[in-house]
Amino acid sequence: MERQKKSRSRSRSKPRLVIVSNRLPVVVSRTESGSWHARPGSGGLVTALAPVLRNRGGVWMGWPGKVNVPEDVAHDILSGATKDAGFTLKPVMLTADERDQFYYGCANEVLWPIFHDFVARCNFEPTYWRAYKQVNRKFARAIAEQMEEGDYIWIHDYHLMNVAKELREMGVVKERIDFFLHTPFPPLDVYLKLPWRFEVLRSLLSYDLIGFQTIRDRRNFINCVRALVTDVKVLGRGQVLELELGDRRVRVGAFPISIDFREFSKLAQSKEVADRAWHIHEQLPDTHIVLGIDRLDYSKGIPERLKAFKNLLLRYSSLHEKVVLVQVVVPSRRTIVEYERLKVEIEQLVSEINGLFTCSGWVPVHYLFQSLDRPELLAYYRTAETALITPLKDGMNLIAKEYCASSLEENCVLILSEFAGAAAQLQNGALLVNPHDVEGVADAIYRSMTMASGEKRRRMGRLRAAVRKQDIYWWVDSFLSAGIAKKLDNFPVIEDYLPQLDLE
Repeated sequence: MERQKKSRSRSRSKPRLVIVSNRLPVVVSRTESGSWHARPGSGGLVTALAPVLRNRGGVWMGWPGKVNVPEDVAHDILSGATKDAGFTLKPVMLTADERDQFYYGCANEVLWPIFHDFVARCNFEPTYWRAYKQVNRKFARAIAEQMEEGDYIWIHDYHLMNVAKELREMGVVKERIDFFLHTPFPPLDVYLKLPWRFEVLRSLLSYDLIGFQTIRDRRNFINCVRALVTDVKVLGRGQVLELELGDRRVRVGAFPISIDFREFSKLAQSKEVADRAWHIHEQLPDTHIVLGIDRLDYSKGIPERLKAFKNLLLRYSSLHEKVVLVQVVVPSRRTIVEYERLKVEIEQLVSEINGLFTCSGWVPVHYLFQSLDRPELLAYYRTAETALITPLKDGMNLIAKEYCASSLEENCVLILSEFAGAAAQLQNGALLVNPHDVEGVADAIYRSMTMASGEKRRRMGRLRAAVRKQDIYWWVDSFLSAGIAKKLDNFPVIEDYLPQLDLE
């Protein structure tokens, strides 16, 4: 502990980014033999932030995904995981009860469904909210112990909305504390169903800058503040507004998150990806590949997508033996009963479609329930002539942007739900659909298959240009400029920085 105090008290010549999220970018787990190891994490937040923090000497704080990990084991594993990454991982450990009540309970059974407009799926158990506050307090204490003068604290997502309030009440952090919400923010009539609606708003208003994915989400939040918070004024116009609350001003902006376009495009050109893409073509010859890739979640609209594909085959018999849907479902939250029910529903629909239409040499739906490594993922992106991204509600959906960045030949089509946050940026090139309209989605698939090559290339060219221009570095710069009038270059790359995690 003494060594840690000395480290915090020494002056630094360069500012330091401190990223705080519910999960670290690596997951610590135990093998069947009993040994501990780390594997890369998944999800949009990891995809977005890992390249931003790389080699800048910053800190990423979060839960390593496993309870009861010995501290010395965590030290060795996390130090090894980031020895070449150029930033330090700082774990915030949770007990089994905190994991169950905070993560599986409040985060996944209350905040996730209500923020995605699925109120009927909420379980407003009072003990969940108490656990949520307890864990947010634990994160705040961990941040206070890790802080150094001049650090920039950037909190991420709905799991940690109370952290700024806890830090303010502790009185130990004078620096700015900014927040970005990766999910949608619900409209007022939905938000009012949340029993702790006043507490959540007050906690969010403890931040200096609150970032949302879209103008719609920002508008929903401001409408809730106007309805539930007294004596608030909304000032300004454009990307960033200000809320005046007494002697405090809180900035509120829309900052659509993105990906590292150059990294995806470069890897898509690699021989490994090209070889894997060729192998996929060999397995599915002479067919138009429609690709769906989603984490297992009811917000992703996978059953609705399968029903739309069934409708396509029922109404367009000329497409039989000429089209396949490759649906990849990445396992997620398997301990939650709701997700197991969803998995069963998906598998029943796949069996039903294949049972109705399969013939010699042609299986219409290829279903993969597994994670894909990066080269395999990009191989599917490069192989698919149509990407079918149809969530019922999504904060952004980076899969859509990854598909565009990886589509080097540009002779392909993106079909995108109008309820994905990405629709606002990609509407000029994508075919936008209502995922509840199974005939409309089926017609969009048919249109993508019959679209002239010239139109495909024009549309995908516009999409790639949009993602290239507003990439992950653009997102970070726009957020930092709004928060602290700086850009990512103010947190320079430290070529010789090799972080060592100190848990003592």
